[in-house]
Amino acid sequence: MLCISVTSFGQSQSIRGVVTSEGEPVPGALVLVKGTQRGTVTDIDGNYSIDAAPGEILVVSFVGYITKEVAVVGGQTTIDVTLDLSTSDLSEVVVVGYGSQIKKEVTGAIQSVSGKELQDMPVSSVAQKLQGRLAGVQINQTTGKPGQGMNVRIRGQLSVSGGSQPLYVVDGFPITGDINQINPDEIEELTVLKDAASTSLYGSRAANGVILITTKRGKAGQTNVGLNVFTGFQKVPVEGRLEMMNAEEFATFKKESYEDAGQPVPEVFQNPAQYRDQNNDWYDAMLQTAPISSYNLTLTSNKERVNTAVVAGVFTQDGVVVNSDYRRFSLRMNTDYQVSDKVNIGFNVAPNYVIDNTPRTDGTRGTGILFNALHTWPIMPIYDANGELTYFNQFPANTGNIYAYPNWVRSAEEITNETKQMNVLSNAFVSWKPIKGLSLQSSFNTEIRNSNYFWFNPSTATANINVAIPTVAVSIRENYQRLSWLNENIATYSKSVNDHNFEALVGFSNQQYREDRTRIQADTYADDRLPTIQGAININRGGTNSGVEEWTLTSLFSRLTYNYKGKYLFTAAVRGDGSSRFGADNRWGVFPSTSVGWVLSDEEFLNTNSTISFTKLRASYGITGNNNIGNYTQYARVGNALNGVTVNSVFGETVVPGASVLSLNNPNLGWETTAQFDLGLDIGLWDDRLSFVYDFYTKNTTNLLYAVQIPQEAGFTNFNDNIGEIKFWGHEFAVNAIAINTSNFRWSINANISFNRNEVIELAEGIDRVYGTYHITQVGKPFGQFYGLVKEGFYMNEEDLANSPIIPGRSTVGSIKMRDVNGDGIITYGGDNDDRAIIGNPFPDFVYGIVNNFTFKNWDASITASGSEGNQLWMRHLYSTANLDGVFNMVRKAIDRFRSPEDPGEGIFGTTVGGGNVTGVERDWNSSHFVYDASFFTIRNITVGYSFKNLGKAIKSARIYASGQNMWVFTKYWGGSNPEVSMQNDGNGDGGNLSPGVDLSAYPVPRTITFGANINF
Repeated sequence: MLCISVTSFGQSQSIRGVVTSEGEPVPGALVLVKGTQRGTVTDIDGNYSIDAAPGEILVVSFVGYITKEVAVVGGQTTIDVTLDLSTSDLSEVVVVGYGSQIKKEVTGAIQSVSGKELQDMPVSSVAQKLQGRLAGVQINQTTGKPGQGMNVRIRGQLSVSGGSQPLYVVDGFPITGDINQINPDEIEELTVLKDAASTSLYGSRAANGVILITTKRGKAGQTNVGLNVFTGFQKVPVEGRLEMMNAEEFATFKKESYEDAGQPVPEVFQNPAQYRDQNNDWYDAMLQTAPISSYNLTLTSNKERVNTAVVAGVFTQDGVVVNSDYRRFSLRMNTDYQVSDKVNIGFNVAPNYVIDNTPRTDGTRGTGILFNALHTWPIMPIYDANGELTYFNQFPANTGNIYAYPNWVRSAEEITNETKQMNVLSNAFVSWKPIKGLSLQSSFNTEIRNSNYFWFNPSTATANINVAIPTVAVSIRENYQRLSWLNENIATYSKSVNDHNFEALVGFSNQQYREDRTRIQADTYADDRLPTIQGAININRGGTNSGVEEWTLTSLFSRLTYNYKGKYLFTAAVRGDGSSRFGADNRWGVFPSTSVGWVLSDEEFLNTNSTISFTKLRASYGITGNNNIGNYTQYARVGNALNGVTVNSVFGETVVPGASVLSLNNPNLGWETTAQFDLGLDIGLWDDRLSFVYDFYTKNTTNLLYAVQIPQEAGFTNFNDNIGEIKFWGHEFAVNAIAINTSNFRWSINANISFNRNEVIELAEGIDRVYGTYHITQVGKPFGQFYGLVKEGFYMNEEDLANSPIIPGRSTVGSIKMRDVNGDGIITYGGDNDDRAIIGNPFPDFVYGIVNNFTFKNWDASITASGSEGNQLWMRHLYSTANLDGVFNMVRKAIDRFRSPEDPGEGIFGTTVGGGNVTGVERDWNSSHFVYDASFFTIRNITVGYSFKNLGKAIKSARIYASGQNMWVFTKYWGGSNPEVSMQNDGNGDGGNLSPGVDLSAYPVPRTITFGANINF
């Protein structure tokens, strides 16, 4: 038999090669000759050597990777093997709150993403890289401003005034800000905690979910130097932009408007053809093709007793709006030192310096210069006869131009709006293992943020309408110093008795925060070139102030985990938080949770099933909290101005400084709490070639933090209190599949879809609704719904006008027709006979994402996409861009407006006849005329790469790639290029939970093309 075997396979020969994964060596991988006992393991550089005969098969395996078989061909002496990450490795260790667990034994609803999965995307923030990858996590890019604009919401969670952003924990430190300023290249792993069982150890700040970020560490026995660079350009695609009238179309519109009204046509509009080649596209003039680049150098080492990781990065991004840019210079140094077998110490420090310079692009008319540019007449010149930017544009009043316009390009270029920020995150810890199974750790963490803001409006430019040039020069200087520190002391004890496995954790923490703020506003400068405080003639006392804010959080927490044979799982946790933000009688909150799991696939009735490789059933219940109400709201505050009026007193001829109580105190003000139940199912099929995760959750948020309106007789307008209840529920589905897996080609798919719902159960006593500018939050309905009159079309003729409910004195043939909701025959806006109703929903029916990864020999490719279905946007800019009085430039759709019963138009816009008395209803009364479907599907990223092998000893691996970000957006929304937009009137923020989904033509999101390289030495 032996002779037959040797004759069949031929003479054994030495086979050498390198085992890699994603361009990096895999040390410790097992290489076996199939059907024999011959085997070896790879060294720290992934190299192996083994004897095998032609026709024999090498089996290469490693924990966390898919086993690969490769046949030995006659005469072949070198076989390099690339291992693919497993879709679902049950022995993988995942980060959870205050520790880690084997993935198989996790009982909560969590999801992890490795840093490798997020590489090659040319963006400034890690949140942008997560879009479409996480079930139950909705991430919207509300604005394209460099370094800004991400709105993260886990499981649809929101509050009346307590925010919706999750808690970010970096290397165990709950930071006070967001993660925009963290270099994504520093991140090793990111874990999202979604249910109460996973988040309750973070207690009072965990109601909106928790995102754990673990930064890079050295790998055992390896020293690696990596260089990751990319450079490219950004541009706003023409497709998707709001289509405005060009100069000839606008002049034609004006001419027809005067003719329809029977009025003489002003001379400037009598011959629209004269503007055919003289169009001034103010919006396009604000845009530019902008460069983007990133350079990151990573050094990791884990030898003997020292584990070190250093990441240095430079990220530069010019904005696609002129004179906007973002610069980040970052450094991270993580060091662990094993003093002995029982003592370990570590220190991490991560400073970064950010320069953010962006004009005030976002906001409503007179606030955001992009909005201003959008509706400026295209017949107004951007450049003068000498090719220089104009200063000021104004047409005669008889043309309908009631506003004077500065040059918005000049405004963007000359107005300074710059923030310089120095941030430092640091962690230091010492751990001691006095006996087997017991670990004691103490850590001290600090977060320092120093921010310097400078705004200067010279006399030659302005961001406002109807402000003559030269104007009064104004400067604002605002400085923030923020310091947060946290001390945590944790004891963990683990023990196994036969098949019973226990781990107990107890801890104590104390965190303090302080912010010092100073603001100085000055104006009237003799020389714009000297915008110093001393150069100003006047210091504006109303705009000059300073303040200090502090808070403290003291916490006790514990957790017990137990499993029997790794298949019956149990976890219980509790945290108690005391917060200085609440009243003296209600400062402590207790947040318990419990969860169970059952690994059905380990039972006898399933463990021999050839189809089902893994099945786990999970259930959890717990309570978490929210203390994002700001500081000192529980106190009766005292100040020297009430409702903007000083309270100084005059005694004789002497003015004496005064003070007044500004708000009521509430010693019972306490925690906003969320109780959540989660039921989950994890399934793996065909050796986890196909895996499926399902979660159902329901949660109730009670004791909402809110400023409740009170009778004015009390001397105040509101009172901070705990009110009401909101119910949330939803379904989450995630699928991971390896569609094709051959020796040369692999295709894997990761897809998810989430359905989130909410309902307001209760508000304050005697209050069943809260109104916003465009929204209503009402008991029995979802949160923050669009509210206004219901548009039913236009009055098409005299008969239609006579037989329909009207607005007395304002409705006419061709004007907008509204629904008579209360049936009284008259359309009423507000008051006792109000006809307003809920007219739309800014929240989607469902959100989804899909990631496709391909490898073919040395080539790799990935496509990431995400979408949202059923969400609507309030196209607020129509109140200017579709002002039928022709005061501003118009959207092109207004060309096909109602002009007569014989020419009724497309049905979107009504008649221009009648002036503001008629057109003002369509423009100024909130109605479904402003609400449009904003469902979308976006190709977020496409990347194609090529990996080089056998480059010599100096270079372990190298890969080059090309990447495109925000490649295509498919949507029916016509109001602008970004269906994810949401903003406030002043452009600062996304509108909040009470007023989401408002489009004021924000900073556009560009398409980005980059070329990069990853090199490991």
